[in-house]
Amino acid sequence: MARVVNVNFKLDEDVKKSMERACSDMGLSMSAAFTIFAKKVGRERRIPFEVSADPFYSAEHIAMLEKRVSDMKAGRNMHEHDLIEA
Repeated sequence: MARVVNVNFKLDEDVKKSMERACSDMGLSMSAAFTIFAKKVGRERRIPFEVSADPFYSAEHIAMLEKRVSDMKAGRNMHEHDLIEA
């Protein structure tokens, strides 16, 4: 049998609690879940799910949202929504 080693890393507390609940619902420990993940990565030489950036958080989108908020606060570019009856 392979020698077992400890791996230490940091997680946001809320992320850890959420994962603990999800693992518990599946009847797994966090250690077992990470082991499954690590074995799959090692075997397939890839992250076993899609990893992508949410376009909502792109610099361009954030800048556009900040400009809209600034315009709204200054009373500029205020338009009724097409679905709202005036």
